[in-house]
Parts: sequence; C-alpha cells; structure tokens
Amino acid sequence: MEKQHRSGFVNIIGRPNVGKSTLMNALVGERMSIITNKPQTTRHRIIGIVSDDDYQVVFSDTPGFIKDTSYKMQESMNKFVSGSFKDADVMVLVVDVLENYDAANPLFRKLESINVPLYLVLNKIDLINEQTLFNKIIEWKDMADFKEVFPVSALNKKGTEDLFQKILGDLPQGPVYYSKDQFTDRPERFFISEIIREKLLMNYYQEIPYACEVVVDAFETDPDPKKNLVRIHAVIYTARNSQKNIIIGKKGASIKKLGIDSRYAIEKFLDKKVYLELFVKVKDNWRNDDNMLRKFGYKE
Repeated sequence: MEKQHRSGFVNIIGRPNVGKSTLMNALVGERMSIITNKPQTTRHRIIGIVSDDDYQVVFSDTPGFIKDTSYKMQESMNKFVSGSFKDADVMVLVVDVLENYDAANPLFRKLESINVPLYLVLNKIDLINEQTLFNKIIEWKDMADFKEVFPVSALNKKGTEDLFQKILGDLPQGPVYYSKDQFTDRPERFFISEIIREKLLMNYYQEIPYACEVVVDAFETDPDPKKNLVRIHAVIYTARNSQKNIIIGKKGASIKKLGIDSRYAIEKFLDKKVYLELFVKVKDNWRNDDNMLRKFGYKE
C-alpha cells in the first residue's frame, strides 16, 4: 500500500518580539528570518519549507501584530498577519512566557474565528522556573480553544521537535506544493537585504533601524567559478537626511562597519566570497508613501 502524502500550511503568529522567527528557524532548520532582540524585526511574511518523502510542511513567519499603528507600513504588516488566518491548515500562536494576556488585543480576538487546529507555544521557558511555568500554562490554556500547549525554548530548540511532530500529525493529505529541495519561496536578494537590515538593527539605535529599508539592486556572480565571488550593490533608504548622516557616520566609519558586518554574514549565508557596496538614499516619509511601499513589497 502506497504511503499517504501529508502537506499543508502552518502559520506562526504572535505579538512583536516573542520569538516567532527563532521558532521558525528551529522548525525549518535554516536561518529564515531576522533574529534580534528588537521588536518589529520581521516586516514581511516569510515562508520556510520542510519536506520529506511523505510530507511537506510550509511554515509562514508573520510580522508581530501591532495594536497601535503609526505608519501605512505597519498597517500593511498587520494585513500580512490577517492574511495568515485565511490560508492555514494549522495555526501556531507564540507568546513570550513572561507576557500577560491582553483580552483587548485584536490578535487574540481573532483566535475566536479559527476553525483549524490551534497550538499555543509558550516560548522562552529557560527564563523561568517550573512553578512559574505551571502557573503560566494554567493562565493561558483556556484563553482560546487550543488543541495543545507547548512550553518551548526556541533559541535552545527545547520542545520544538515535539511541536513539529504534532503539527505533522494534524496536516491533511495533500499534494507537493513546492519542489522537495526548495526551502523558501523568497529569492536570495530578499535574504541579503534582510541580513543588511539585521545589521542596521544591531549597529544603530532608537529610530534609525526602523526608518530604513534595504533594496539589493544588483547581484552578479563572477563568471570565473574559481573565484567563487558575488558582487552586490545595495541601497539603504532612510526617511530623513539626518538619518543618512548617522548611518554614514564620521568619515564614513559607521557605514564601513555596517558593510563589514553585513559582508561577513552574507558570505556565510551564500557560502561565497562577497564584494559588497552600500549606498544611502533619502526618501522622505517613505513609510507612508504608497509608491515606495509597493517598491519595497508591502503593497501589491
């Protein structure tokens, strides 16, 4: 008897900075999304694919749901989250084990309309003791119709394999949606821009990283395979000229460090030598500019 093939879409949701990207990386086994300790890091919906002979799991990492939006960009990010409620075979709500339930949060109210298996992941359990964890499980488990509660440490991959196996058991019989050797639907350029944006988050403070967007507008592989070299030209867009000056820094010192950090990470990601050029351009108030938001992939 031929073994049945299971497949489906598993959408990961939650508030900003609860560890959704870290969880997806642990489940997929590739560095799919930016991971920093700063909120609002993931801006797009990113797909990671796990395949074997008899299954294909399509994970979707969404931006953190923002209760009070200040820019059209954030409204678009919330739409990515809302869209994840429409096409899921399994939903995974990730919460920081130290956060408190907020009944007024629109994200939690949306859970009432879910008619697919819903798992609650209590993340960062390495930060609390067993008694506190027990109390948190009691606090959360009746907040929605959760099929099961999973205490995990996504960073340490503790509990993530059990979660994966449970998800696999809930997937319906289905087709192969993507090539079995594919691990994402995003091109390399997208991840390179994400890597550079991650380094912006790590190297700059306050508003600067959140006012920036990165576009890779040239990606060329050297025709000589022995060189194993890629040339990349990327543009960092900022919202104001003062931000551009901060990114560049005194005598270009800041952008030089940004370039070095980014190049190192990109080389690790591509497993190639990288020649990276970074440029900074100002586009006033781009986070409320519909044309720029389309250019950056926030709007169709």
